[in-house]
Amino acid sequence: MIPSYVLKGIFLDTPTPGELRCREGYALCRGGHFAGFYSALPQDLAALPLHDFSGQLILPGMCDLHLHAPQYSYCGTAMDLELLDWLQRYTYPEEGRYRDVAYARRGYTNLTRDLLHSATTRICAFATLHTDATLELMRQLSEAGIRGYVGKLAMDRNSPDFYREVTPEAGLAETRRWLDACTHGEYPGVLPMLTPRFTPSTSDAYMEGLGQLSREYGVAAQSHLSENLSEIEWVKALCPGTAFYAESYARYGLFGGEQPCVMAHCIYCPEEEDELIRRNGVFIAHCPTSNENVIAGIAPAARYLREGYHIGLGSDVAGGHTLNLFAVMASAVQVSKLRWRYVDKSQSPLTIPETLYMATSGGGALFGKVGLFEEGYAFDAIVLDDSALLNHLPFTPGERLERYAYLSDGRPQAKFVDGRRLF
Repeated sequence: MIPSYVLKGIFLDTPTPGELRCREGYALCRGGHFAGFYSALPQDLAALPLHDFSGQLILPGMCDLHLHAPQYSYCGTAMDLELLDWLQRYTYPEEGRYRDVAYARRGYTNLTRDLLHSATTRICAFATLHTDATLELMRQLSEAGIRGYVGKLAMDRNSPDFYREVTPEAGLAETRRWLDACTHGEYPGVLPMLTPRFTPSTSDAYMEGLGQLSREYGVAAQSHLSENLSEIEWVKALCPGTAFYAESYARYGLFGGEQPCVMAHCIYCPEEEDELIRRNGVFIAHCPTSNENVIAGIAPAARYLREGYHIGLGSDVAGGHTLNLFAVMASAVQVSKLRWRYVDKSQSPLTIPETLYMATSGGGALFGKVGLFEEGYAFDAIVLDDSALLNHLPFTPGERLERYAYLSDGRPQAKFVDGRRLF
């Protein structure tokens, strides 16, 4: 049990999209959960340990809904290529090396180290198709205190011979072995998530088996959706009889509904696909830095947010070039301006409070009561040291947040997850 304590500072969170709530005072952590806010510390709490960050900004921990863990090693490489070329030349060769668990351990150690010191407290990560390497990632994240989901990839077609499962049956057997290994409680706070890489990589037979495993084990799913125009045409050719891309997942029970689901990108969804996303409660992972780098396009994130879809942010490393979700927030604002100016004037650009919502409570809803300083929510918090960014101007807390998003390296001074201080 986490001992009770009090955190002091300037607390910023977003109870609704676009609403930046600012409160200066004291937050009570009890049993790893937020248990009350006080502008003045009550006498009956005065004896509790106090973490005093007076004058500093304290935000909910951030949720990265989409990242490719084995790609972190070449993050920032070949950003001039389009998606499908980039996959063949960089992604598949590097991910294939993770068949060697010792190699995977080195790669995941670097990722986990940098995630720990980032603003990210919860993640949805793609691993590789290798069971033991995926378990190694789950172990490292759990021991570091990072919470969330990890997926062993499901791939049996349209990838190099050295990096695919030989048959759907072989892949499903390994997926079952992985799921069984996750049921022993060895990776506290890190759960499995079924992960067909994307429809072109996963045959119908494999998808059908994953749907059965989802129902049998009660496991969520994640993948990519409508990221790239050539990808969408490819799915049409591979899946005759589907009206739109999402049906290639939905017909096998891998598109929300009874189990949570995260779909990255959703840039070119037709109306029918949008309606299925909404109806099934699918979470959209908006990945603006990746969309810029792999020349995918600009997602209608402002519309999704303002129309009440579940939407969060994703770094999409290594399509995205940084784990820093503050930089992703700033990028989300920037690309929404381009969309408004050049593509669709029906939605004004995103604001920093809206992107903070996506990074915290919007994406956090996937994990339960996460992303707000409210009674009963997980006590996830990051403390920002923006002293180097302050000058003679009297910035408001909201302005300080915006400057931090645009100007900082995104590394917090202190970090708490489920009430436990990580540093």
